[in-house]
Amino acid sequence: MQLKHPLTPCLWFDTEAEDAANLYCSVFPNSKVTAVSRFPDAGQEIHGKPAGSVMVVSFTLNGQSFTALNGGPDFKFDEAVSFQITCDTQDEVDYYWNALTQDGGQEGPCGWLKDKFGLSWQVVPSALPRLMTAADPAASARVMNAFLKMKKFNIETLERAAVG
Repeated sequence: MQLKHPLTPCLWFDTEAEDAANLYCSVFPNSKVTAVSRFPDAGQEIHGKPAGSVMVVSFTLNGQSFTALNGGPDFKFDEAVSFQITCDTQDEVDYYWNALTQDGGQEGPCGWLKDKFGLSWQVVPSALPRLMTAADPAASARVMNAFLKMKKFNIETLERAAVG
């Protein structure tokens, strides 16, 4: 069966959906909040949220649609799902890394980080697949040994490792 609509990731937050959407839209180009719905009086015995508080935020990041839901504290993000940002330059790597780790985000190994909401991201140089699939297996091994020691990727260091 053919889907009529693109897939849209839905991100579950406790109460931070609007703050998260606003942060992400400020970080990524061509991004915007497209709709905000609020909890009504109806159903409070089930959802337990104050009427008028934010329920769902729809937004796009560089053309990709997302939904953020204030569903309560029952579920948390973990590293099993992350969003990968492919960067052509070190300036791009630095920009996204710094923007997403600010205000309480956490650096992780090998280009992984968590933003202040606990959502996992990978900030990856576009050169990495080329360097890891080089015809010379020793070059790929050197690149892997280099990036395993990194948190934020350094493209120059990876390129130097590939050459030996």
